[in-house]
Amino acid sequence: MPHARRRQFILAAAILLLSASELAAQAGDPAAGKMVFNNACRTCHTLTAGDARLGPDLDGIIGREAGKGQGYAYSSSMKGAGLHWDEATLDRFIADPQAVVPNNNMKPFTGIHSQQDRANLIAFLKSGG
Repeated sequence: MPHARRRQFILAAAILLLSASELAAQAGDPAAGKMVFNNACRTCHTLTAGDARLGPDLDGIIGREAGKGQGYAYSSSMKGAGLHWDEATLDRFIADPQAVVPNNNMKPFTGIHSQQDRANLIAFLKSGG
């Protein structure tokens, strides 16, 4: 194989491998997400419907309208955010809550910066625990 063609082949293979690993990362692992939840979320949230703590329960969060769940006194900014929690919105919010909904009650939580941890957490939330 000529040198230029071999280089193109190696470059194409590297791009495919990176794309495959990125897709795998985006899929998320619920078991790893449980650890993220326990370390970053469990102090304030549960997955048990109606069990609001410092934050609202996250039971069935996917598809829920932001600030509309029962049994929790949401901030006015969350109530008026006009968001529906889908995977993309949750990902943005978990990464930086104040950037997505300024003046929400998530303080002192500043976000989860690892894309993989967020994907795992969202997979865990989707699984229902």
